[in-house]
Amino acid sequence: MESSTASVTGNSCDHYAYPPFVAGVILRERIPAFERMLWRACRGNVFLRQAEIDTPLEDPSSSDQVYKSVFIIFFQGDQLKTRVKKICEGFRATLYPCPEAPADRREMAMGVMTRIEDLNTVLGQTQDHRHRVLVAAAKNIKNWFVKVRKIKAIYHTLNLFNLDVTQKCLIAECWVPALDMETIQLALRRGTERSGSSVPPILNRMETLEDPPTYNRNNKFTSAFQNLIYAYGVATYREVNPAPYTIITFPFLFAVMFGDLGHGALMAAFGFWMCYKEKPLQAKKIDSEIWNIFFGGRYIILLMGLFSMYTGLIYNDIFSKSLNIFGSSWRNNYNESTLRENGNLQLNPDSEAYLQYPYAFGIDPVWQLAEANKIIFMNAYKMKISIIIGVFHMLFGVCLSLWNHLYFKRRISVYVEFVPQILFLMLLFFYMVLLMFIKWTSYGPTPGHFGSDDPEIVKTSGFCAPSILITFINMMLFKQDANTRPQCDPTMFAGQLGLQKFFVILALFCVPVMLFGKPYYLMKEQKKRESQGHQAIETAENGAAGGAPVPAPASHDDDITEVFIHQAIHTIEYVLGSVSHTASYLRLWALSLAHAQLAEVAWNMLLRKGLKSAGYQGGIYLYVVFAGWAAISVSILVLMEGLSAFLHTLRLHWVEFQSKFYAGEGYLFQPFSFEIILDSAGQGEE
Repeated sequence: MESSTASVTGNSCDHYAYPPFVAGVILRERIPAFERMLWRACRGNVFLRQAEIDTPLEDPSSSDQVYKSVFIIFFQGDQLKTRVKKICEGFRATLYPCPEAPADRREMAMGVMTRIEDLNTVLGQTQDHRHRVLVAAAKNIKNWFVKVRKIKAIYHTLNLFNLDVTQKCLIAECWVPALDMETIQLALRRGTERSGSSVPPILNRMETLEDPPTYNRNNKFTSAFQNLIYAYGVATYREVNPAPYTIITFPFLFAVMFGDLGHGALMAAFGFWMCYKEKPLQAKKIDSEIWNIFFGGRYIILLMGLFSMYTGLIYNDIFSKSLNIFGSSWRNNYNESTLRENGNLQLNPDSEAYLQYPYAFGIDPVWQLAEANKIIFMNAYKMKISIIIGVFHMLFGVCLSLWNHLYFKRRISVYVEFVPQILFLMLLFFYMVLLMFIKWTSYGPTPGHFGSDDPEIVKTSGFCAPSILITFINMMLFKQDANTRPQCDPTMFAGQLGLQKFFVILALFCVPVMLFGKPYYLMKEQKKRESQGHQAIETAENGAAGGAPVPAPASHDDDITEVFIHQAIHTIEYVLGSVSHTASYLRLWALSLAHAQLAEVAWNMLLRKGLKSAGYQGGIYLYVVFAGWAAISVSILVLMEGLSAFLHTLRLHWVEFQSKFYAGEGYLFQPFSFEIILDSAGQGEE
């Protein structure tokens, strides 16, 4: 009886101890709403237990990491079971089968653990295998990228080809450098042999009316200068390329404005370092745009620094100080008491104070001590040098236009453009340069006759030296100032006034030649062609034409009008530009003066005070002052002044020099090059 009762009790306990349930997982943020829905739909007849899963799980649909909670719901009856499953389905909960018997659950748990261990083992082995495969692939990935890009570029180019009539050969039209024809023939022949093709390649020259692209062969040294020209415009096909001349003129004009031995040495050292470390710096592939600009122009920076060192020696200027290498050509004639009692004393070159021979190289260092008139002397010197350099630079540009006219067989342009242009420039501005040299060589000290009142001696002294600017203005105005110095000659040489009038009249005569010469020639040629056309019609047959004159097409009149307008603009631009461009070269003097004065201010306001300080406090003070002076020298005098001089030099080449001969209306030749393709692809990835 007891055993029977116990059996019945145990069966009933097992039956009621494990009511029906479902288990699964649901998103953590849906738990509150999930509980409320179960409570309301089942009227509180279900029992829900849930626990948060700490480890985030991957959503199979979106591959996002999400946090979920595990739950178990107990209920009674099939009706509640159906209702609970529908609610779980509505909340997108994932249900998992779970046996009701403890033994079955333990068995399932052991099976799940075994499967997890097996899966971890498989995942580990897969991870190791994938790592080995990727490591092996990483060794060749760059080569694969290169091959794929090359193949893609080849097929993209082949898509531009056309098929011939037989559908067996590809035909392409392209631009090829004339000097590379033999190289291309050999490459085609070699490709045919390697591919085993039986059809030989054919490469023929074609006649076309299209303007060919411009191609200039460059290396790493000349490419930076060529890019300066391309920034203005790509040369028309076979037009004179100014890049070879720019290699010399660009750093030289820069150095005239930047001339300082110390600052030039800093710039040259920086450029030399970039050139010396060229390959390692290229391998780093630095993304900084400013750095790439500096590195791309490393050879320009090196030359600008070297030329600045040269002009610094000419100016005898190193950090606003002078070098006394060869000994001054001036000597002191004053005694000690005179020097002590007077703040400013004058050394007259027309006396024993000057040794009558110049300093061996550059400016005499004694001018560093001439605080009263140093700027006046340097201004006169640098201003004249700027005009001389500018006139010769413009004359060289006009001479280059002759090469263009001769190559393109524009004979009329030689006579009505080049000749009057070169005459106009030489008769006025080159003559002004000659006056400067005449003044330098004809007037000066009179050794052996110091202080003489002899009229012949006085006429060649510095007292009678005329102003070149006033002389040039009077020449253009056909006037002559009254001679306020009777002991001096009114002119620099015999017949000067008559010669100047002749030069001005001849220069003015060149203006209508430039303005009307080309339109008149074209009108004459057009009438000549029309008359030849009438004669051909009259002699062909006495038909409907009847010898009546054929009216000229309206387009010819339009062409003549356009030529006349273009010639008028070109003439006005050249005549007025000759004056403004000559004055524009005075920027060489202005920037050189500004650079020298800024360097002197930095020295006097900072380093000079530090050098005057004494004691150990003076050493600390000098250390701080030198740091500030060095920072100002590098940041302002080298970087900012260097950038300013660079831009002004660029303007002088683009406007004053290249406008004389360079049209820049072409387009660049872009060859098929794997190197260019790979470089552009690499920059795109970065």
